[in-house]
Amino acid sequence: MHGFVDGAVVTGIDGSASAVQAAVWAGTEAVRRGRPLRLVQVYALPQVSAPVAFGTHERVREGLAARAEEWLAEAKTAVLAEHPGLEITTAAREWSPVTALVQESQHAELVVLGSRGLGGFTGLLVGSTAVSVVAHAHCPIVVVRGRTPHDPPPATGPVLVGADGSPDSDVALAFACEEARLRGTALVAVHTWSDVLADGMLRAHPLEEDPVAIATAERVKLAEQVVGWQRKYSDLTIELEVTRGRPVRTLLERGERAQLIVVGCRGRGGFTGMLLGSTSQALIAHSPCPVAVVRPQRTGSGA
Repeated sequence: MHGFVDGAVVTGIDGSASAVQAAVWAGTEAVRRGRPLRLVQVYALPQVSAPVAFGTHERVREGLAARAEEWLAEAKTAVLAEHPGLEITTAAREWSPVTALVQESQHAELVVLGSRGLGGFTGLLVGSTAVSVVAHAHCPIVVVRGRTPHDPPPATGPVLVGADGSPDSDVALAFACEEARLRGTALVAVHTWSDVLADGMLRAHPLEEDPVAIATAERVKLAEQVVGWQRKYSDLTIELEVTRGRPVRTLLERGERAQLIVVGCRGRGGFTGMLLGSTSQALIAHSPCPVAVVRPQRTGSGA
């Protein structure tokens, strides 16, 4: 047994400054949500082709386990310095980082990771690994970033959410509304439209149509998607933004003034394939604030 804590905010630790920063961010999130924090370090024995003496093999394992405990203690100390009363559990696990993270997500309310690292979680959300985690995780995942590689994540500004009318973006809207409420800030729902898809095929809006008319129609669709959430969160300020262009570029630009970007794992229209391939790598590699990836939940909608 690995001491899973149901409903905890889980953070991957790898000894890097980025992971410690993510742990502190996750601690703040845990306090907002009234949840415990779980710090997890995953290590794996190096794969070698030649036989290794059993004694040497065991010493390597012991060394990795000891280092994991040191990294966990460092992160815990940093979190408690900001949140002295927070309930924190730690776990050092020998396994595959992706597999372990997916298992952790079965019990977690949220999984939080740094954007850079040294060990078990290095590059965890880049390329094919990102697709694997997003495809199989059972809760939202947040990658913590700042305005620059050395900056802490911003604590002011609105929550930004990508919306395209799909069920997946409805899930992202639900998460984003709650995050904005917890932070006491506004929510900005962003929708983009374009005449041409990435493969060069025309979209439903022919090039000869009036762009103003298209933008108006797209804004009406966005308003219809958001209206249910505005009723549910009557005290929350929800701003609508409809732009012509590419979703990633729009989110990156608007993210300069935001404290969190929220996206679904797939959709249609402006956010099709938002978290697959090069698009996901661009968002995670260049976002000026934390990015939340929210998987669809097929058990119902909150709107």
